[in-house]
Amino acid sequence: MMSKKHEMNLVDSVVAAGLCTGCGLCEGLSAVGEISMQLSPLGYLRPKVGGEVSSAVEAEIKACCPGVEVAHEKSVEHYNVNWGALRGVKVGYAVDSYVRHMGSSGGVLSALCIHLLESKAVDFVAHIAVSQTDPIANELQLSRTRDDVIRAAGSRYAPSAPLRTLKALLATGERFAFLGKPCDVAALRAYMRLHTSVRDQIPYLLSFMCAGIPSHHGTTELVRAMGADPDQLASFRYRGDGWPGVARAVQRDGEAFEMDYNRSWGGILGKHLQFRCKICADGTGELADIVCADAWYGKDGYPDFEERAGRSLVLARTEAGQAFVNRAEADRSIVTEDIAVDEIAAMQPYQLDRKRLAASRGFATLLARGRTTKYRRLGLRDATLQAGLIGSLRNVWGTYRRAVGEPHLSYQKPESK
Repeated sequence: MMSKKHEMNLVDSVVAAGLCTGCGLCEGLSAVGEISMQLSPLGYLRPKVGGEVSSAVEAEIKACCPGVEVAHEKSVEHYNVNWGALRGVKVGYAVDSYVRHMGSSGGVLSALCIHLLESKAVDFVAHIAVSQTDPIANELQLSRTRDDVIRAAGSRYAPSAPLRTLKALLATGERFAFLGKPCDVAALRAYMRLHTSVRDQIPYLLSFMCAGIPSHHGTTELVRAMGADPDQLASFRYRGDGWPGVARAVQRDGEAFEMDYNRSWGGILGKHLQFRCKICADGTGELADIVCADAWYGKDGYPDFEERAGRSLVLARTEAGQAFVNRAEADRSIVTEDIAVDEIAAMQPYQLDRKRLAASRGFATLLARGRTTKYRRLGLRDATLQAGLIGSLRNVWGTYRRAVGEPHLSYQKPESK
């Protein structure tokens, strides 16, 4: 056993157990040079501790890190064990046909961001967009106009650390909305509980259902499988520009390559997910005010991916989120219709399975690696009962084997083949 003097710090221990989501909050809370997010040899963004982190900052990280814990407050109204708090359950799309077309599904999240800006409800929206220097990388963008929002439209299936500049965002003194992955939102929500003074500055937390974050290597594999050269890219889209849209790579010489969504995600990117995503109990953005997702049409019990006009699933989780959706509808930014809660499962069956199996997978991770992410007040006990004994046991064994055999240290190099 390590002596106390040589114990890992909290950040390194979360990374060593494969529980880091790569959100960047630890860098955002630390002093310059103490922690920095870097791309690891495994292709994920991971914090590298470069200096001694104060006990006060480490306590903040412990309270907010989504690799340590994801939790609801003590009372959550309108809670559904599978889907989280539900004040409104709708499907819809952006009224602006161009926004609808460029978004990943029905363009609702983009339309909501534009509505916030044009109604002066916020000064900017902080969200992820394609890097201006690397077509397959991400960067945080502060959108202040409709054109800014549209530039960031479409899914970005690559590592991102939107909270690494949290202090700088707050230092602007401006009101802003935050749009990020469920784990990013969970981290920021926890921070806002600690620092209630910032709640008015960040009136809306928006999210989307997330199936996991592929590594940087997954994207380079995808680009090569399309026939393009990752080193010669002028632009790259994971999807969007239609629903579900296609992955599209354009090289500097103008030659373009495409691959459909089912092959790009299901055949390549989905096989490169970071370990923490495989045990996630909150792929549905339970800590957000509003969360959107693909409102897939079903076929034989599974979603089909035929090209259609985009349609978004829209879940309002909080009173503020429900009121915002209502305003956006009244102002004709979006068009929606109510659906029954039971219809969500047909659109997002993968998320239903994740929630029901999360406790089993977390238990296996604890056995294999000595720690796991804690989920509090997310209804995992009741969700697990729905999975059944056989399914739960299979996932305990499968996750245990994966947790033991899969590389997970921050800067561990993958074995050569």
